[in-house]
Amino acid sequence: MELDDFKAAWQSLDRRLQLDSMLKLHELRERKLDKTRGSLRPLFWGQVMQLLFGIAFILLASLLWMSQPAHASSIVAGVLVQAYGVMTIVAAGTVLGRIGNIDYAQPVVGIQKQLLRARTLYIRSGMVAGLPWWFLWIAVLQTLAGLSDVDLLAKAPALVWSGYGIGVAGLLATWWFHRWARRPQRAEFGRKMDDSLSGGSLRKALAQLDELQRFERD
Repeated sequence: MELDDFKAAWQSLDRRLQLDSMLKLHELRERKLDKTRGSLRPLFWGQVMQLLFGIAFILLASLLWMSQPAHASSIVAGVLVQAYGVMTIVAAGTVLGRIGNIDYAQPVVGIQKQLLRARTLYIRSGMVAGLPWWFLWIAVLQTLAGLSDVDLLAKAPALVWSGYGIGVAGLLATWWFHRWARRPQRAEFGRKMDDSLSGGSLRKALAQLDELQRFERD
């Protein structure tokens, strides 16, 4: 075989190997991205449930408005309940929008950044849905009482004021713990706490992208 023929054959083999490697990498990427999308489905449905949860509170407040409450405390409680419902819906909708707009055609690093932004929004959404319950349960009781034209504040003032007092104390304690956990000397603890709040779906999706990134780098 002439040297030129040998070089041509070698170059042809090299191109085939490169093409085969690219095809395998593309196949692996598509498989991993499909798994990433699948990992986010529980998160998607969880936010849908949160959205429906928020709608239920708006409906509860609407029932109060239709009953034309006469007590100021019941009206304030109804406003709190409705505001909670609206905030819960907005928070869930923001996360759903972020998940739905992820561009899987981008490089892995770009997808990871989008997922990290989604994780930040998810943590905030959970805070919006969860933290108000320190005192929201009292507002719900007042709203339910208001449907029967009962002023719970006048009927059981100790219950109402102690409930709101406990709620304020609970929020302050949560805020203090959040800052305490994120001090530099407790960075590892803070990271673990963030991981626990970010949800298994997002952690699994990010882990799959990390694996794909390592494969592409190697």
